Order: sequence, then structure tokens, then C-alpha cells
Amino acid sequence: MSESVFLSGDENWWRQAVVYQVYPRSFKDSNGDGLGDIKGITSKVDYLSELGVDAIWLSPFYPSALADGGYDVADYRDVDPKLGNLAEFDEMIAAYHAKGIRVFADIVPNHSSDLHVWFQEALKAEPGSAARDRYIFRDGKGENGELPPNNWPSHFGPTGWTRTTNPDGTPGQWYLHLFAPEQPDFNWDNEEVIEDFKKTLRFWSDRGVDGFRIDVAHAMKKDMSEPYPDIKNYDMENIPLDGSHHLFDRDDVMEIYKGWREIFNSYNPPRVAVAEAWVPAERRTRYASPETLGQAFNFDLLSAPWSAKKFKKTIEFNLELSEKSGSSSTWVLSNHDVIRHATRYGLPKKTNFEKWVMTDGTSPELDREKGQTRARAATMLLLALPGSTYLYQGEELGLFEVADLPGQVLQDPMWLRDGMTRKGRDGCRVPLPWEKTGSSFGFGSGSAHLPQPAWFAGHSVEFEEAQEDSTLKLYRAALKLRKELLTDETLEFVPSKRKVVHFVRPNGWHNITNFGKKPVALPAGTVRLTSAPLVDGKLPGNATAWITT
Repeated sequence: MSESVFLSGDENWWRQAVVYQVYPRSFKDSNGDGLGDIKGITSKVDYLSELGVDAIWLSPFYPSALADGGYDVADYRDVDPKLGNLAEFDEMIAAYHAKGIRVFADIVPNHSSDLHVWFQEALKAEPGSAARDRYIFRDGKGENGELPPNNWPSHFGPTGWTRTTNPDGTPGQWYLHLFAPEQPDFNWDNEEVIEDFKKTLRFWSDRGVDGFRIDVAHAMKKDMSEPYPDIKNYDMENIPLDGSHHLFDRDDVMEIYKGWREIFNSYNPPRVAVAEAWVPAERRTRYASPETLGQAFNFDLLSAPWSAKKFKKTIEFNLELSEKSGSSSTWVLSNHDVIRHATRYGLPKKTNFEKWVMTDGTSPELDREKGQTRARAATMLLLALPGSTYLYQGEELGLFEVADLPGQVLQDPMWLRDGMTRKGRDGCRVPLPWEKTGSSFGFGSGSAHLPQPAWFAGHSVEFEEAQEDSTLKLYRAALKLRKELLTDETLEFVPSKRKVVHFVRPNGWHNITNFGKKPVALPAGTVRLTSAPLVDGKLPGNATAWITT
């Protein structure tokens, strides 16, 4: 497909871009079936244009049985018929490009769906066949192969191995899946797998996709040399720094990404990629190298407490890392895998978030006013930092986690795989409220695939459009002003009180965030925007101000 004129432009546009994550099935439903879809995304191009984002990132929209929210992909080069088709996808790309908004697609290379044509072929094939070599099949241990090859676990349950049944009904080999059994892992030592994913990257790039978010970027390559040893310390925090782990962050995965970079650089401008790599920070720079993916997610603030000291340390550390890699940093407060930050900031210190989500969601421990006030301040701080900021759909409305979803409606595999001990991630994936009323608050003409709480009415787009001090209007103002003030990718911290983070960008753009309770005096200059009203000319607690000098 021919590229639009829009796509020829500044090849460094991504370095300080604001990217808005769209979870397609929960964004906007165009046909009333309860699922968000491609046409629904297209219908909100004006909304996202007015919001002021530079790009959107679509979580998986491929054909899927939804064993893991779409991250079980049955066909990497098509659109799920429940969400639309390729022609509608092309129309969506054109609509966003016409507004100057780029589009990222989610690539899921570690595993496919068990419905993928290759895996179905592998199940019918003999052990040792070419079809089985695309995945990781192994004989079991024990007298009759009745035990898994080793103790490698799954993120969604006790074991990462599932035994197959042969065509004649007898027990067969085992296959590896680091996630749900419906998500068999690819064998990335197989050249056919390597070449097919290159084909997938070209397929979407040729359709106008501007960038890719790489799911589980650290887990593709695995050491499958016999005798397949047990792993004593599976915890991600125990990944060694020498690239020798059997499953994660192996050095040889970089060879794959160097091949991908050649493809990305063959387009004008080069296609962008960002790695979801849960690895020790010392290793993150390799994924963000210009020779590999170019950028990697910095998730450090997802677990950071509301603390000036912690935020400042995290900012300094990640700016150092980005300088080492030659990339720009990424700043994230929420996404489809974590509890929304308006909720995190409203809960007491040292809260066990997974345990809290298991309550009815109405616990008095959640201070909504404090959570939302802090969330607004944190967002402004992030938008003032050098690097790119990734927003998650609904955070511009100040949405909280929907923690009281009943067990019978939950869709996250964590719920069933872990014996109903973890509700999982559905609470941040509830469909968005666009209107104050209606069966699904304007998400669609019918109901939504996850139930929405009554309090969504006061967080709907329609409601917030009418409120001068709404979170939606703060985001719009901040994103508009950010474009005006954007400057070189550096900052200088200004000596401040213990509970204040104050830095200045090269053009005299000051960010002051007050993490404490008492109001603080502001420096001389023009106050351009605040996350909360000033008190006698001072910045109140849990607030951020932007000042230019």
C-alpha cells in the first residue's frame, strides 16, 4: 500500500511524543454488540485530536479467542471479525493520519493462540516434525512421560507445560507456555518463525502503521538445550545480569531485534518500536538502542509511592539510562496491566493492591479526592519531563479502578488460573463512559462486555465537558501547553524543600510539584497552568504548577 504524505516527516517525532493507549474492546462500540471495535476507534478521532495526543497505540485487535484479552493471537495479519476488518483498519489509519496522529500496533511475538494455524498443524504432526519445531514441544519425564519436562511455571498458574493428546487419543508430548495454556510459546531458534514475523512487521508498516509496542520483549529466546534444568529462582528480580537466564533477557534476543531494525529503517520515516521488557534496569538500555528496538518502557513509577524523594530519584536514574542508550525515556503511570494510578495514590502507604482489589471496592481506605488530586499533579509532572509520555485510555477522565466486579463477569485468566485468588486486570479494562446516561454510558447502544459502575456518570466525557475544572480539561490544557513549551531533552533540578520536586527545562519552563500537605511559595515568573487552584498565591499540597520565566 502507498504511504501517505503525512508519513514523511521528522524521524525523531517519537522522542518526546505523547502516546495514548487504546484498549480496543473497551474504547468505543459502534454496533451495539458490547465490544469496542475499529469503527468505534475511528469515530473518536476528533476527541483524541482535541485531547492533543501525538499517537495512539492499539492493544491487540487480531483474531483471538480472548483467553488473555487478545494477547492470544490466532492470525497476526488480520483484524478480529468481531472488531472489524482490514478495510476498516485502513480507514482508521487514514482518519488519524489526516489529523496528524500516528498509530502504533501491538506485536505479540513470544507466543500465539493455540488456534493459530501453525499450532493446529503442530498438534496433528509427529514429534520432531518441522511443524512442531515452530513451537517448543518436549517429551515428559517419568516412566511414561507423565511428568512435565521441568518445573518452569506459567505467569497464570502453577506450570508452564501442558501435555498434548495424540491423534489416536494417547497422551503425547508437552508444550511450553509462559502464560495461559492457550498461548503456546514460539521457538525463536526456528528460522521460519523469524522470517514470518518480519513479514508481519512489513505487512502492518505497509498499511501505514507508524510504530510497534513489543509485548514481553524479553522472553522470546530460550535456552532449550538438554537436560532442561529446573529454575530455582523464577522471580523476575533474580534475573542475572549476564544474559544467561534460560527464559528471560537472553543476549541472543538482540540479534532478532537487529533484524527488525533493518526493516524499520527501510521506511521513511523509520518505524518506531518500544519494548515491554521487565528486566533489571541495567539491561534495559539494550532494548532501547538505535540498533535494536529504539525505546523501552520505564515502568518504575508504576510501583513508586507518592514521594518527592522517590520521584526525583526515579527521574534522575531513567534520564541517565536514556542518555546511555541514545534513546529518550518513557513515562507511564497507568496501562492495561496495572491498577489505575488515581486509585493507587488514594490508598494508604504499603497497600497490597491485589488484596485490596479482592474487596468489594467500596473500602473507606480509598480516599478518592486525594487519589485524583495526586493523579492530576503526577500527570503534569510527567508531561513536563524530557522524553515520551504514554497515557492509558480513561486516565484523562480521572477514572478509578473498578474494584467491585463480581467473579462471574471476570475475563482475566489470572482469576481462574490462580484458584480465584487474584481478580486480575479487568478493573482497569472496563469500557469507557462517553455519556452521563444510557445502558453503557455511551460506550455503545447496548450493554458493555464488563459492567460499568454508577459512578461512571460523573466521570463521563459528557459530564466533564461541562466542568471547567475537570480532569479532561486539565489534560487538554496541559497537552496543548506542552506542545508550545517543548524544548531540548534536558532538565536541571532546582534545590527545593524536602517534599518538592522542582526542575527547569532549557527554555525557562519550570515544573514545581508539591508532594507535601502545606502550600509552598512559587518562584517568580508567569504561572501557565496548575493541577489545583493556588492558595493565596502558593501551590497547595499534592499539586503541580508550570511557570515560565
